[in-house]
Amino acid sequence: MTRLQKSLPGIVSVTGSFIIWEAYCRLSGMPALILPAPTQILAVFFDVMSERSTFYHLSITLWEILAGFSIATVAGVFLGWLIYVSPIIQRALHPFIVASQVVPKVALVPLFVLWFGFGPASKIIVAAVIAFFPVMVNTHLGLRSVEDGHKDVFKALRANPFQRIMLLQIPSALPAILAGMEMAIVLATIGAVVGEYLGGSEGLGYLAVATMNAFQTDRLFVLIILLTLIGFSLFIVIATLRRMLTAWHSVD
Repeated sequence: MTRLQKSLPGIVSVTGSFIIWEAYCRLSGMPALILPAPTQILAVFFDVMSERSTFYHLSITLWEILAGFSIATVAGVFLGWLIYVSPIIQRALHPFIVASQVVPKVALVPLFVLWFGFGPASKIIVAAVIAFFPVMVNTHLGLRSVEDGHKDVFKALRANPFQRIMLLQIPSALPAILAGMEMAIVLATIGAVVGEYLGGSEGLGYLAVATMNAFQTDRLFVLIILLTLIGFSLFIVIATLRRMLTAWHSVD
């Protein structure tokens, strides 16, 4: 089955949804202030994308997402490895790890804004806190899945700890780590945008709130679509990276 054939059902469903949406708006007389038609949103899309301020806010949001994702990846991999090698550390950190996830992140945003200000720093922290958990969990699970036979081989060859980490543990856990990163990039996008919604002075989330307050629903839909495209593109990048680095493991 070709890639086009695999994608065809999704293309048909998305296209059909837009057709139904357009027909509903035209036939029902729905006010554009409540629900603009796709053709109206498309017309406004090019106007919004031609504005220099849009790219400025987009660059801020993209920086927050990537910075938060990077912090979450480094912290998640390190912490996942740390609790793998030391059960004592795992038991000591477990309450804090669980607490960091069960606490509603929205409730933490004002606190982060108070500590780190209204700039990108607070949004990066929110994105990192939300995104690190799947990386940490998948890293730990990936390391635990290293086969005992492989461990015995490295032990027989008298490999030092560094060699075991670089040549055995990380390659064996890489598929799980990259799968966690796929989830993390999506969560980092959500975290950055939510931070901008609640305590931002710049970025696409802040721009969306300003647009909503101005009752410019069509422009709001454009920003939502733009945020969706950003998240989708970043996810594709990580998914492609996973397939390239773990072709031997991929089942796609």
